[in-house]
Amino acid sequence: MSATPLASPAQSSSVPGGAALHVHRLPKSTFRQHIAERLRAAILEGELAPGAAVVETALAAQFDVSRGPLREAMRQLIDEGLLVTVPYTGTRVTQLSVEDVREIYSMRITLERFAFEQAWDKRDSGFRREMARRQDALTALIDAGDDSGSILAELDLHGLVYEASGHRLLQRTWSSLRGRLQLYWAAHHRAHGTRGPRRDSHDSYIQAALGDDLPAMLSEIASHMGRGAELTEKFLQIPPTAVAGAAPLPPDPPNSRNPPTSLPGELS
Repeated sequence: MSATPLASPAQSSSVPGGAALHVHRLPKSTFRQHIAERLRAAILEGELAPGAAVVETALAAQFDVSRGPLREAMRQLIDEGLLVTVPYTGTRVTQLSVEDVREIYSMRITLERFAFEQAWDKRDSGFRREMARRQDALTALIDAGDDSGSILAELDLHGLVYEASGHRLLQRTWSSLRGRLQLYWAAHHRAHGTRGPRRDSHDSYIQAALGDDLPAMLSEIASHMGRGAELTEKFLQIPPTAVAGAAPLPPDPPNSRNPPTSLPGELS
């Protein structure tokens, strides 16, 4: 995901504490939206590393915008949980810990099981069509190698059952997790050396979600979310300077379209 280019050539600029970002000048009418999208993609695709400083003055020059709309975009990403403001230090990319991953895993299992319990008898033909549409959208982004886009599409796919539940407090709780889930999936993809989840990683989840066996669905949630969690925890414990030299991972099964460094059973 990147900012919409204009006729002007691309510019390359570095952000203190992070890698150089290659951007285009932005249409004046959509500053905040494009800045937020570009920053989000830079974070999820690893251009801005976890813990990297995000300096307002440098970004304002880089995007050729005033600091007002930039500040609004940064505030949006802070609200989403992708950025964090540290007193006396400034704004940085949120850095997940192993404990964060464990909490996300346990919370997601609890929430999604409850969501399916609430929505199970409300699944109609519209739910089934929408589930298929969202799965098709995710698959298209995986095939395109769009890592940040596939992360958002995966959120959209899993979010359907929360929407169908009609439970407003549950929906707000799910929404509050979205930023950390994006960071989690980005770390997970890097741990597997892939751009996006495996193409078939949601097949059993979709089958169970559209089936008639609620206990099987609840069991699938735990299995689906648990696959690969240990590897992601180990990845987060590797010092950044050592990641490039990490040992290769086992190959994919033959039906996977992702690079041969991903593990069977992608966590989602």
